[in-house]
This record gives sequence, structure tokens and C-alpha cells, in this order.
Amino acid sequence: MAGVSAGQVAQTIIRPQEGPQTAFLASTADIAIYGGSAGGGKTWAILMEPLRHVANPQFGAVFFRRSTVQVRNEGGLWDESEKLYPAIGAAPKEHVLQWNFPSGSSVSFAHLEHDKTVLNWQGSQIPLICFDELTHFSAKQFWYMVSRNRSMSGVKPYIRATCNPDADSWVAEFISWWINPDTGLPIPERAGVLRWFVRIGDAIIWADSPAELAHHTAPNEDGIEAPIPPKSVTFVPAKLSDNRALMAADPSYLASLMALPTVERERLLGGNWKIRPAAGLYFQRGWCTVVDAIPSGARWMRGWDLGATLKTETNDPDWTTGTKIGKLPDGRYIVAHHCRDRTSPAGVERLIKNTADADGKDVEVSLPQDPGQAGKAQAATLIKLLAGFRVRATAESGDKITRFGGFSAQAEAGNVLVLRGNWNETWFTELESFPEAAHDDDADSTSRAFNALLNGSSQALFGTYGNQ
Repeated sequence: MAGVSAGQVAQTIIRPQEGPQTAFLASTADIAIYGGSAGGGKTWAILMEPLRHVANPQFGAVFFRRSTVQVRNEGGLWDESEKLYPAIGAAPKEHVLQWNFPSGSSVSFAHLEHDKTVLNWQGSQIPLICFDELTHFSAKQFWYMVSRNRSMSGVKPYIRATCNPDADSWVAEFISWWINPDTGLPIPERAGVLRWFVRIGDAIIWADSPAELAHHTAPNEDGIEAPIPPKSVTFVPAKLSDNRALMAADPSYLASLMALPTVERERLLGGNWKIRPAAGLYFQRGWCTVVDAIPSGARWMRGWDLGATLKTETNDPDWTTGTKIGKLPDGRYIVAHHCRDRTSPAGVERLIKNTADADGKDVEVSLPQDPGQAGKAQAATLIKLLAGFRVRATAESGDKITRFGGFSAQAEAGNVLVLRGNWNETWFTELESFPEAAHDDDADSTSRAFNALLNGSSQALFGTYGNQ
């Protein structure tokens, strides 16, 4: 839409959706944080914020994501800004991720990948700083950039941010006044309410009004003790149902959020700031149906998690575990076998080879490959051992909870069968204890089998390995 005329620009009307998005954009807080659930219209809300100032030639805003890749992701900040800013005459400079408006004002997109990256902004004066997904940034990064929130443009400096819940982030503590400590959910009557604070060292002192903080002083530029100017903060929660435009454009998005594992669903759909991974949240035996026979037509995968230390009276080593999962023609899954042992490297090789022989060549094998030369050498040895079987070794991707999430979601939805066997009790118990148990090897081999099966590794080559 380059070359939009002045008349066209003048006729362009951009407004937020009624509800939380309007409340966020109407806030007078020095720091306003928006979101707390997926699909609440966070990206468009924060992209609209600078538009009130773009007629001011001295105005500039900077949007931050943790990495440049996140800025450029499909559906991310830059992608969405291309749908919005050209409509009011902005011209892109994509190589520097910047929009220039007809008045001379600008909106830029940048990253703060490491804590030290903030030093690139020494001496900067940024009237409006926007953080997309604030929980991805460290407290050190945030507070340093607060010091760069200055203005000579006539626009009072302020900060806007979006986020999804993360119980372990510094943001959870920062907005705790707006969150019910028992349920982890936002307190409706506090949404958008301003609170005030001063920060002395690393301590934040809160109050309901600036007057209550007036006794906190520090030397001013003339060396005279003076009250520390307080800043105002608010939190405006939003959820998917508040975003009528998205609900109409993509009705399946709700189903996608409902299909998430319990913890992620509570965070991203429910907006829960207190929920954490805990035993029983990712797996319960009652989610599965135990059967006495395997339905026909399954495609099979055996996933392994490797240990190589013998158990003694003085140690508690990891287990070598192998889980066999099949995908059925109707889309359900069946866990048909699980084995585990604590043995020597030679014993691990025997266990894997004997299990493969028992499974047969219709069962593919997925092995983990640790980084480094030793991991590659182990993978090569095991693949040679399994000559003639369909086997692939790959590096792990993502944390253990994320890797287990797909299987967890299918189990909770009732899509997992378990073949009755003497291994059932151990496997059930270990998975119900994940991620709080001392060992997570059983969950890891289950995740590997499920994810390899899901990722279509039936196309795996005979005897290949590496980071495919």
C-alpha cells in the first residue's frame, strides 16, 4: 500500500475492540501490561499504541522481542505491522526493521537477546518502549530499558507490554496485586486499576497513591534530598473470548488451545499465573484405556532413553528405558510395551538389540544422540548394532516438559490405549510422577517414541544418524 494519498490516510480509521483492548489503550499508566492469555489481541493492541503520536515528527517508539527471529516470525510483530502501518502512510525499511511515517516519526523493532545487549542502548532516549512477551525478558533487561524511557518530543515517556502467564517469571511477582493468590487468575475488579511504586536498589515499594510514597527521597541533580518520582503501573487481563475478530476469523483456535496439555491450557486459555508443572498434571492412568489386544493396522515406533551406569548400594543412576507406541488407523495411539534397566554400556547394547529382535523389523527405532563426538560415536555404534532395522538417532529438541506435551495432550483427550502387561504399573507410576520424580527416563522414552511417530519418521533411512 505504498503511495497512499493524504486523503486516503485522513480517512483511515483504526480503533481497538471494545473491552480489554480499549481499556489497555486508554490507560494513563506509566507502565501498562496487557494479556495473560493467548488470543486476547495483544499484538494488535500494542501495535496500535504508537499511532496516537505519529503526527509528531520528534516521536519515536521501539518494540522489543527477545530475538530478531521472533520479530520476523509469521504472525509476529513485523508481519502484523505490515497489515496496519501502510494504511496510514508509513514506509518500511525492512533491512533495519523500521517504519517511517509521513511526519518524520518512526517505529522500530529490535531484540534484546542477551542481558548485555541492553548496553547497545546506552544514551538512548525512547519516548515509548514496547515489550512483546514481557516474561521472555529478564528483570535486568527491563529495568535497564526503563532508564532509557526518556523524551524530548513532548510525549511523556511511557512503557507498554504484553505477556502470557509464567508463574516462575519476575513479571508474576511484579503484577501479583492484580492476581488472585489462590486461583492464579486475574481479579476482575482490579483490571486496569493503577498502583504506584518507587524502586530503591532492587526493592520495589508499592502504594495506592503517589502521596503515600512522598517520604521516599534521594539526592537530585543539585545534591538536595527530594522525593523520588513514583511511577504508575497497571495490568489489563484479556482472554480469547475478548477477541471477537479472531474468534470469527479462526473458530478452530479455541479447539487448538483446548487440546493443549493441562499446564499450558491453564496458562494460555485460562490465564492462570500460578499453575506450575507438577505430578499428576501431565499424566494420569485414568486417562488411558487398558486393552487386552492390539487393534490391527498400527504403525510402530520404539523410543529409547539411554543410561549406562550399574546400580549399586551407593548410587541412584538413570535408567535405560524403551517404550513402544503404535499409531492406529483411527488416529488413536497404543502403548504396547515398556522396558527399563540399569546396566553397563555393554548391557545397554544387549537390551536394545534383544528388544529390537523381539519387536521385529516392522517397529522403527528412535535413539537419542547426545551433542559432541562421544554422542555421535555412541549413535553410530548402536545403529551398526541394529543393521537391517529402521533406526535413526537424533538430538533432543526443547525441554523435557515440552517434549512430553504432545503425548500428554493425547492421553488427556482419551486417545491413548495401553496393552495390559506386567510393565503397566511401573510405567503408569513413573509417568504420573513426572516431572517431580527423581528420574524422568520413562517419560523421555515415551516422548521420543510418540514424537518420532508423529513426525513421520517412517521415512527414516536404514542405519542413519545425525541431527535430521
